[in-house]
Amino acid sequence: MRIRVENIKNKEDELVLIRCCKINDEILEIVNFVKSKDDMLTGYENSGLYQVPLRDIYYFESVDNKVYAYLKNHVYEMKNKLYELEEMYEKRQFFRCSKSILINLLKIECVKPALNGRFTAKLLNGEQVIISRQYVPRLKEILKI
Repeated sequence: MRIRVENIKNKEDELVLIRCCKINDEILEIVNFVKSKDDMLTGYENSGLYQVPLRDIYYFESVDNKVYAYLKNHVYEMKNKLYELEEMYEKRQFFRCSKSILINLLKIECVKPALNGRFTAKLLNGEQVIISRQYVPRLKEILKI
């Protein structure tokens, strides 16, 4: 697969063009990734509403029937349930890694085996997230390990 980037004038609309013989999983993955760049969610913090870009979210966590979105330096409460976010964004680089966490695969720096068949994911912001053993086979499949 070749990649070509072309500079345009400021007045022109930006365009991503994919030329392929047939649409396969790899092409669909690229399309979903490009589309996810513009996704915005509404987060709540200190009784204020904030627009949160999906690409900035490191992971979602469910705690005491509330769902939080963790960014590099902020945490926002979300009104969606974790399973709803999983359904909406599973094709956009988010992965269920435990009963209560949905992680952004693009924010993982490295993955290491831990005790009892679990893995630990170190994120780009330095945080570590446990990947439950029941989700490890799916992670290996996604990362092609």
